[in-house]
Amino acid sequence: MLTSLVQAAYIIAAVLFVMSLAGLSKHETARAGNAFGIVGMVIALVATITAALRNSSINGFETAALIVIAMAIGGSIGVWRARRVEMTGMPELVAILHSFVGLAAVIVGFNSHLSSAELTGSLENIHEVEVFLGVFIGAVTFTGSIIAFLKLSARIKSTPLMLPKRHLLNLLIVLASAALLVVYVLTGSIWPLLAMTVLALLFGLHLVASIGGGDMPVVVSMLNSYSGWAAAAAGFMLGNDLLIITGALVGSSGAILSYIMCKAMNRSFISVIAGGFGTDGQLSGDAKDYGEHRETNAADVADMLKEAHSVIIAPGYGMAVAQAQYPVADLTRKLRERGVRVRFAIHPVAGRLPGHMNVLLAEAKVPYDVVEELDEINDDFPDTDVVLVIGANDTVNPAAIDEPGSPIAGMPVLEVWKAHEVVVFKRSMATGYAGVQNPLFFKDNSVMLFGDAKDRVEDIIKAL
Repeated sequence: MLTSLVQAAYIIAAVLFVMSLAGLSKHETARAGNAFGIVGMVIALVATITAALRNSSINGFETAALIVIAMAIGGSIGVWRARRVEMTGMPELVAILHSFVGLAAVIVGFNSHLSSAELTGSLENIHEVEVFLGVFIGAVTFTGSIIAFLKLSARIKSTPLMLPKRHLLNLLIVLASAALLVVYVLTGSIWPLLAMTVLALLFGLHLVASIGGGDMPVVVSMLNSYSGWAAAAAGFMLGNDLLIITGALVGSSGAILSYIMCKAMNRSFISVIAGGFGTDGQLSGDAKDYGEHRETNAADVADMLKEAHSVIIAPGYGMAVAQAQYPVADLTRKLRERGVRVRFAIHPVAGRLPGHMNVLLAEAKVPYDVVEELDEINDDFPDTDVVLVIGANDTVNPAAIDEPGSPIAGMPVLEVWKAHEVVVFKRSMATGYAGVQNPLFFKDNSVMLFGDAKDRVEDIIKAL
């Protein structure tokens, strides 16, 4: 009876998770999608804990106490981090959370190896393959996510690690791991598993370290997919159907998102995950002379906006760093009250996490109907009076189109330079995350407004 109830709870939770993914795909339904996910996870946890207490070989009270202690520790850390993290820190937080999933899969894998003595024949072989693949995916996810965290948080340089014959090195690790799988299945010894774990840890480290900063948003979604497959592998090892379903949902949705982002960036999905793109340190826009830039001030920008009929705002990671979304939302409201048509242009990889800018703008209560994606708004720039580029750099860089040798060549960008006038909000003339100089800053219709984006937007509002 209890088993049937647990399975029924798992089915309900799985349906809620699917509804959660569907809800999170749109601004208007994101809150409901989040609620579905929370309810589904509560049901899943209650059902799993109930089944664990029922099937435990030790005292039920001791099992319950261990579960409660583990959940209290993890929950406390989670609440603490959630309350302290800034929106600018979300990408690296997501990356480090992925590493925990990978580490959990590795631990579950070794535990499953040590507790599989009762299996025999083909069942034992199948289980060994599950363990091996689960540990491999988990180890790659663990170290890869740590490197992504370090890059996103600027603890290490975002430029790619360019080892000689790096692709051949990756291939050799994969082939060696495949050979160790055969040895592991034939012998059942823990030593091939340990050897593969070391190789997989190095593989994950090198895989992400060799990817450049411009492609890091794709890496985050890719690691999200890896963490899902690691969770699914853990589900197979534990015999937990819901964990398999949930991991498969996360893995497949992360893979689809990565593919969509690669397509939006004109990148090959296989090449990105193999470390085939990113700046190599040999080619940089810094060395090219684009002429002199022109500076402006808040009062002049306010005058410019007073005369405008249409305005497009192109936000980037700099807006998130400055926490400028609130004054930007206020500016939008004031301009719309004056009859100005205001819209936001969102690049697929604006920020360092898929959907980062959308979340920031929603947080500031910017209306959903004025937020448009690159393919929806790119043709409208020639008919736009003023474009405000707030903290964006690589996503508005014309070098992606005009310079075939650029590290970001072929990447679709917001063609803001086609507008009548462009105002670029930046702290300095430094290059973007991909390390490439931006010719936009030196064009005849572009002016630079230096300083903290939040302060400058507030100055413009006062001048209006």
